[in-house]
Amino acid sequence: MTSAALELQRGVFASLQANADLTAAMGAVRLYDQAPANAKFPYLTFGRTAVYNWSTDTETGAEHLVTLHAWSKERGKSECHALIEMVRAALDDAALALDGHALIRLHAEYSEVRYEDDNDVHHGLIRFRALTEAAS
Repeated sequence: MTSAALELQRGVFASLQANADLTAAMGAVRLYDQAPANAKFPYLTFGRTAVYNWSTDTETGAEHLVTLHAWSKERGKSECHALIEMVRAALDDAALALDGHALIRLHAEYSEVRYEDDNDVHHGLIRFRALTEAAS
């Protein structure tokens, strides 16, 4: 059986790749584990993932904190804010299919957008909390 964290990332990837709003905004959804050096802006990346034991006496489960990042070269923060909101709309309470695991809940918990002087980019992030159980 694959890990719940990997299955969750696969589900998030598939959901965002198929999202019409993101496709319209970006031309094509560019979502990377690690962006290539010549990645076209705007794009999204997977960030930090943390997994905590959420098991009970009768169920094997995990709590996941999953972070996604938005990157933009546009002037102002509006493009990053828009991308973060589209990601939120696509994933908040989404019913993602996970192989070998059941997604109990996926909920957006935090987001932020800031300008990074060093790279001359706007950087947004959104963090989700997910609960999974092993499929019975």
